[in-house]
Amino acid sequence: MSDSVCRWGFLSTAGIGRKNWKGIHLSGNGRVSAVASRSVDKAQAFIDECSAEVIQRGTVAAVGSYEELLSRDDVDAVYIPLPTGIRKQWVVAAARAGKHVLCEKPAAINEEEVQEMVDACSDAGVQFMDGVMFDHSRRLAEICKTIESEKVLGKMRRIATHFSFSGDDSFQESNIRTDAVLEPHGCLGDLGWYCIRFTLWAAGLQMPTKLSARTLTWLAGTESEGEVPGEFSAELFFPGDVSASFYCSFLTVNQQTTTISGDSGYLTVDDFVLPFYDAEASWTQHQHVLNIDNCRWNFGRHSDRRAVAEYPSGEPNAAEVTMVRRFADCVLSGKLDASYPELTLKTQRILDACRRSDASGGAMVDV
Repeated sequence: MSDSVCRWGFLSTAGIGRKNWKGIHLSGNGRVSAVASRSVDKAQAFIDECSAEVIQRGTVAAVGSYEELLSRDDVDAVYIPLPTGIRKQWVVAAARAGKHVLCEKPAAINEEEVQEMVDACSDAGVQFMDGVMFDHSRRLAEICKTIESEKVLGKMRRIATHFSFSGDDSFQESNIRTDAVLEPHGCLGDLGWYCIRFTLWAAGLQMPTKLSARTLTWLAGTESEGEVPGEFSAELFFPGDVSASFYCSFLTVNQQTTTISGDSGYLTVDDFVLPFYDAEASWTQHQHVLNIDNCRWNFGRHSDRRAVAEYPSGEPNAAEVTMVRRFADCVLSGKLDASYPELTLKTQRILDACRRSDASGGAMVDV
């Protein structure tokens, strides 16, 4: 291993990898050294296309199999954006090969698989992290401080998140996210994972005690062996009289909103997953007041926009750059951070409870 640079290998040429390709280049402590696909030509095409915009330091090798990449001496960490249905075997294989693991979400089919993945990484002494980029956002950190201080919201009572986009006919028929084998959780895994994760942060990483959840609309690709959630909603209950809801959908217009409400104010974010294209990431704090004076009833607006200097992507202070930089810091220092796999396990545990409730017709279940 280089003393100052984490050398990355990509297991798959999935599109999201292009964002992390640039993030690694901007991180200052990493570079991509190899990309694997099922064919060398496909891996090379990915490298050529990414390099046309962002050139990595040093040569990037095109590799024709995942096993070959895991055996390379010039790879310290692997990024794994493979489908959820086949991800566990490659995370475990990477750990056993001594490679640190950053994998996409949802992490696995169920909590048992995540635990096996985390245990394999722990046994091998390598870092595990899932790829939720906003975990590493300065905006999220500031929002959590605002909630904790109670200066704006007072005592928190309610968390509501919504993440959706409207997939066209082609998406519904042939996209991998409507394949029950490769992506069995459908919109709950692809979009709901973010809603659950943000809710956890807003709740101070406290777990809900019970929840009720239901698939509102099912989808099935033309080649799928079964249906997946295409539209999903859930209601969660936390200690301290805090409740939360989330809605995610492949059938509803682009929306990435959250509202966090307390007994004296509330906070809104219009782009909590992928921030709008801007030089800063913002949120708005509200403490509206209803003034009643005899016949006059006036609802006064009192909103305060707040922001941090943070680009949405592709710049040195963007969340995905911070993510890969922090990950590489763990690799290079040898100081593993157990909070990341624990966060993944918590998120998967809630997702699993949602599936159990859904299978019971929306019944209340313990988490």
